[in-house]
Amino acid sequence: MWNRTSDSDEATGKSRRTLLPVLVALFVISYGLLTMLVVEQARTIDSQRSLIGLLFDDSVQLASLRSKAIHKQNSDARAHAQADAQARAKSPSTEIPPQGSQVQTPSQATPSADARNHGSSKMRRQIPLRPPKGSSDEGDERRMSLTI
Repeated sequence: MWNRTSDSDEATGKSRRTLLPVLVALFVISYGLLTMLVVEQARTIDSQRSLIGLLFDDSVQLASLRSKAIHKQNSDARAHAQADAQARAKSPSTEIPPQGSQVQTPSQATPSADARNHGSSKMRRQIPLRPPKGSSDEGDERRMSLTI
């Protein structure tokens, strides 16, 4: 009887010894692959970091160009308004309205003012559009609480 158990122990011991090199090789390969993955992720993170830095620099440059353009546009508008004011001041209006024409009354002036005010209401800032809701954004209906 002792002989049979020792034979079975020897058989399992031999199978364990033959599997040991295979398991070691698999662990070495898996750790090698894991190391390669970590190195590649580090490279990807570094390249993304540099790309974000470049995009930030471009954004700063674009913002400065826009502010310069707005400043130039405002200064051009001021200069144009000052030139018009100076031109009006230098050449006074000497036109005499014809005797048959009527002077415009305030009731006649209001439609044009209303038209200007109506046009300015179109200049309101538009509400930004929301992106479509994805299927992953939908909540679990069982957990939604309804309140009235």
